[in-house]
Parts: sequence; C-alpha cells; structure tokens
Amino acid sequence: MKRYLDPERQSALDNLFSAAYEELRRLAGSVKYSRPDVTISPSTLVHETWLKLAKSHQLAPESELHFKHIAARAMRQVLVEAARRQKAYKRGGGGSAVMVTFDDSMHVPVECDQDLIALDAALEELASVSPRQAKLVDIRFFGGLDAAETAALLEVSESTALREWRTAKAWLASQIIRTR
Repeated sequence: MKRYLDPERQSALDNLFSAAYEELRRLAGSVKYSRPDVTISPSTLVHETWLKLAKSHQLAPESELHFKHIAARAMRQVLVEAARRQKAYKRGGGGSAVMVTFDDSMHVPVECDQDLIALDAALEELASVSPRQAKLVDIRFFGGLDAAETAALLEVSESTALREWRTAKAWLASQIIRTR
C-alpha cells in the first residue's frame, strides 16, 4: 500500500480518524436516499472522505475539533463530486437522488444532483463575502459540530456563532431557492 504521509503523521491521522469515525458515520448517516439502490452508503461516504484526507500532504490537524472541520470539508467535497457525477449520469438517463438536510434546518431540503451543487457554489460565494460564515456552515452542516464546539473552533462567543449560523442559513436558503 502506498503511503501518502510519513509514518508518524500517518499514525497520528489514523488515531484521529479512529476517534472521529463514529461521529463521521453518524454525519454520513444523515444523507437520505430517494431510492434503496443508491450506491453511496454512510460507510462509503466516510471511507471516501478518509481516502481524500489520507491523500492530503498538507493535512496537519491541530486537535480533534480541527480534524472534524477538515473532515467536514472533505465530506462536502465527496458529496459534491458524487452530485456532479450523478447529474452527468442523469443526462444519459436513469439515476437516483441523494437528499441532504440541514440539522436545525434552513427548511430547504438539498437534492444532491442539483441543490447540493448549488449549495457548494453558494458556499464558495459566501466564502468570498464572509469567510467565517462559510467556515461555520462547513463545520456545523458537514461536520456536525454543535454551537459550543463551533464557537471554540472559530474562537468567537457562542452567541456570535449562533447569530452567524442563522444569517448564513437564511442566505444559503435564498440562494438555493433562487437556483431552482
């Protein structure tokens, strides 16, 4: 097996992954499928995320919370890549949709083949306007961290994190609805 990181960093990353595996599995389990024959299962999503992380030469998590943020970003990338493949597949016929919902919701379900791609584009746009809010969405939505963990990672108060979460959700919801 080809190693992407030096053995010491790989071991540290393996330990972090083991500690975060169940949490990542729980997050991946929040993906809802419209058909039972969809090939991306929670385990597949977690493993694809892990493969993406293991290939990263720059990966140097500072803490378990930081690792969860990095893993959340990788999970987002895996979901968006799957959405793009699915959208391309649908152009040729057939296919199935993957549903993703926000935890305390922006009241807009995100369909993988269209809305997840729109969410990704909206997050990129949000990052250019408010990098902290975009990071907050990555952490909360894809990383599943709660308000206190998010505030600690962003080094802001919990009330600031909650306020920015509400603002970002509302803005993203309007962007997704606008693209429909």
